[in-house]
Amino acid sequence: MTGLPDVQTLYEVTEHTWPSAAVQDAGAWTLRDGQGGGKRVSAATARRSVSKTDLHLAETAMKAFGQTPLFMIREGEEALDQILEDAGYAIIDPVNLYVCDIERLTMDRPPKVTAFDIWPPLAIQADIWDAGGISAARREVMARVNGPKTALFGRESSRPAATGFVAMHKGIAMVHALEVLEPHRGRHMGTHLTRHAAFWAADQGATHLAVLCTKANQGANALYSSLGMTVVGQYHYRIKEG
Repeated sequence: MTGLPDVQTLYEVTEHTWPSAAVQDAGAWTLRDGQGGGKRVSAATARRSVSKTDLHLAETAMKAFGQTPLFMIREGEEALDQILEDAGYAIIDPVNLYVCDIERLTMDRPPKVTAFDIWPPLAIQADIWDAGGISAARREVMARVNGPKTALFGRESSRPAATGFVAMHKGIAMVHALEVLEPHRGRHMGTHLTRHAAFWAADQGATHLAVLCTKANQGANALYSSLGMTVVGQYHYRIKEG
């Protein structure tokens, strides 16, 4: 067993395993062009201390991308959080970051013909993602990843049941876009795919497996806690309503 990565390391892993279409630094900000790939690849983050006068630059740049102004607030950024609150930005989607040693998840393999790693993904995996609201634009994020990556595919009773994505950066594998079809929920498919991701990652030389999970997703939080994964930090977004 080794020490767990800290939250700053997991922020970096997230950037590399779920990348934006384009990233640029502008003043106090790192700005992201997500091209419809979701909040994580579209939100601006602070590069240094930010003042109220810096806010307009970020808002203007994001609107030029065709994006609604959106900010990610990470641990230690309480001053930025207050500036955004004062400017009328509301909190949305607080996220937990989980991680554990790879050995914790590689003691028992999933049942045979239950979990697979496949790249590129099969058409049926795209259908499962579509059913879970993971659009083609979000799947384009997976295609942009450089370095070790694969799609996860789960079957139950010879039927397609689940899919997901895992990629690795600096020895840490991170699972994204894990989706289980409704008829197969509550039947351990999430556990099987997460464990399979760990075995795949171990073969790539990973030392840890990490996942992101919104705090509101009670089922997913329960799953990762039951697997012995530890919350090492959080982030949330702020967006202006109306």
